[in-house]
Amino acid sequence: MKTLIFDMDDTLVVEEASAEAAFRATCQFAGKRIGIDPEALSQNIRESCRGLWHKSPARSFCLEVGISSWEGLWADFEGVDEDLRILADWASGYRRNSWQEALRRCGHQSEETFAEELACRFVCERRALNVVYDDVVPVLEHLNQHHTLGLLTNGAPDLQRRKLAGSGLAGYFDAVVISGEIGFGKPDSRIFDLILNRLESTADSAAMIGNSLKSDIAPAIEVGMMGIWVNREHKTGDEFIIPDSTITDLTGLTRIFEQDAPPDADKRHR
Repeated sequence: MKTLIFDMDDTLVVEEASAEAAFRATCQFAGKRIGIDPEALSQNIRESCRGLWHKSPARSFCLEVGISSWEGLWADFEGVDEDLRILADWASGYRRNSWQEALRRCGHQSEETFAEELACRFVCERRALNVVYDDVVPVLEHLNQHHTLGLLTNGAPDLQRRKLAGSGLAGYFDAVVISGEIGFGKPDSRIFDLILNRLESTADSAAMIGNSLKSDIAPAIEVGMMGIWVNREHKTGDEFIIPDSTITDLTGLTRIFEQDAPPDADKRHR
């Protein structure tokens, strides 16, 4: 395979665990300030933000491009798309109201100012976390010598760009496609066609590497690409979605594509 296209969240960067850490730190801060149970608040903020997220004025757009309720708690929604502008205007109230509702569910009738403080605190906690899996940089360094690399990710543009810059991974990719910048996302086949076009590649010479069978692997195989499932958490597979290969970390890619590397090939310069 000449072209390797990567998913980002929970494939290259630690997304879910980073969000968990930010929730935990924010709720512990609240516990110290007002004596509230951090575990109960952590559970309730997830429920309250999810409920309010369903009432978003751009809900269909969020579903189309894959923006989650907890991402809405720290996104700025920068961009020229009308839906992004709508979300940008709505987001500050959404964040404050989510925390205020979570506090209320815990039996604490807080003033808006404290809910606003927690909302800002969560943003700071989450933005400080750009954790990359230990195997990522060595493998990208190796693959970058002989392959064209692309990044294909769902999400809000400012969040995904911030993660990419903060993680130090931006320089490895010849093209980056973010669903929120184009208005549709995985598993829509159009987004796979788009990144292949930007990389000047074809499906039969490309592989998709990601952690989601439904969003990454199935649609990639459907358009004719090789699908490599990164199953870091040893999850049970899907009998209807059969990846071409399954690996538990990215070091497995060096074995899969070792034969593609000419022994005397020059290194590519990033």
